[in-house]
Formats: sequence, C-alpha cells, structure tokens
Amino acid sequence: MCSIKVECVVKERNKVGESPVWEEREGTLLFVDIFGSRVSRWNPLTNTTQSLSTEMFVGAVVPRRSGGYIIAEGTHFASVDWDKQAITPITQIEQDKDTVRFNDGKVDPAGRFFAGTMGLESKPAELERKQGALFTLNADHTVMKHFDQVDLSNGLDWSLDHQTFYYIDSLSYKVEAFDYDIVTGSVCNRRVVYSLEKDEGIPDGMCIDAEGRLWVACYNGGRVLRIDPQTGIRMQTVRLPVDKITSCCFGGQDFSDLYVTTASYGMDHEAMAKQPEAGYIFKITGLEVKGIPPNSFAG
Repeated sequence: MCSIKVECVVKERNKVGESPVWEEREGTLLFVDIFGSRVSRWNPLTNTTQSLSTEMFVGAVVPRRSGGYIIAEGTHFASVDWDKQAITPITQIEQDKDTVRFNDGKVDPAGRFFAGTMGLESKPAELERKQGALFTLNADHTVMKHFDQVDLSNGLDWSLDHQTFYYIDSLSYKVEAFDYDIVTGSVCNRRVVYSLEKDEGIPDGMCIDAEGRLWVACYNGGRVLRIDPQTGIRMQTVRLPVDKITSCCFGGQDFSDLYVTTASYGMDHEAMAKQPEAGYIFKITGLEVKGIPPNSFAG
C-alpha cells in the first residue's frame, strides 16, 4: 500500500487556476488562470513557468494535433501559436450575450472541443443563474450548442468506451452522465451519478482514470473525490491544504501523478494567512491508479 503524498509544486499564485492538461511529449503541465487572463506551461524539470496573456478571461486550453493550442476565452474560441506568442480568434458564440464567459472545456475522443459558459460572477460562485450553455467546436470550426439553462458549466470527461459523457453544472452540486454518440458528438439521456454531500463543497473540474473512475475537484471543499460513476459510490477522498480546489488531471511520466489546480480569488488577508498556498498547483502521488493521455483538438 503506497502512502499518498500531497506536494505543492507550482508556487506561482493563480487567481483561478483551471483546465490542467499534461503534455506527454514535452513533459509539461498546461493550465490557465481564468481571472489572471493567461495561459501557462510549467516544466517540472526546470521548475519554470512560461505564460501568455489573453485579452479576456480564459476558461480552458487544450492541445491541438497540428501544434499549438485552442482556448475558450470570453465568448469565442481562438487558436494559440505558442512559439509566436500569438492568439487568433476562430469563432464567436452567442454574440448577443455580453454577460457570459467560457469556463471549463476538454477535447472528446474524436477531437472535438467541448466547452461551457456561465454568467459573469459578482463574487466567487455568485452569478446570475441559467445563463450558461454547453458548446462544441468541431474540427471544421463549426459550433454545436448542446443545451442551455446552465448555471456554471464545469468539469467534463468521457467514459473509457466513449459511450458516456460526464458533466458538472457546479451549482447543481451533482455529477451527471449522458449517453454519448462518438460519431455525431451528440448527448442525450441526462442522469445523475453522484450528489455531493454538504461538507464536500462545490463540484468543479473533473478527470477520469484508467479504471473508469472520476476524480472531482471540490471548490470550497478542500479535497478531490474519486467516484465510481457506475455505482454512485465515493471510493476515496484526498484532502489538500487549501479550500478552493478547481480542477485536476493525471500527468507525469506514466500518468500516475494527479495535478490539482486551486484558486485564491476572493480571499482576504486573513484567509490568505491561514492558507498561504491558495492559488498554487499541487501534485498528488501514491494513488495506485493511473490516468490516460488527454485528447487533442483535430482541427
């Protein structure tokens, strides 16, 4: 039995760290700071972080098969040329709404970029309800809207057999599942697989492991949960030294490390004194389970 170790590895404070992705070829961790309006890449060998500023709040970043990245920022998708440090808009969504922004996103097994929106916050997790929606950017740069009436679109991933889509609308305090059509990218038959308990906080980002279990970051809950989506049972809880846990992904040489992003936004001096590592990124080792490599955008 391995002992679980929680280590603070990226000690550069994010306002809202989010959307971590492990880049296997480069051996680097990609992530965003939503309210810091930047995309960053951390190299564990050199312990250095490179960043690129965005013009708007950036909710998610994903790798692109042809090189570079795709981001969901503000209310549009854009491509990132890291070498040139250049961002090029691709397409706008819901041009009539200036009170929403993109939040979390991820690429499906076929190479489509799923990303959801939410109303602009007045305070952390305080926003106008039912303003968000879930979208897909296809390889040909067309956009599909799946559903709306979303409060705070957040974590998402797909089952290992690609037949189920898992999704979190944070203010529902639930992890949900849909039947997934890998050919068309459509979702249907929405259902609940796990309801968070009161002390577990708000469900935020999420990833899947090589055994098909979900790891859910708990904002204001100071923990990540391992959930069996088939039974709805919480299998494991790993606590961290900060409360505002935002997302997680597997990475490292064999995808056996779990990287966890956190936030510091909205914390006053007293709160920061109690949790000086808020906004930093953590690595959890000794979990005895591995993750799977992330998907890359096909366009």
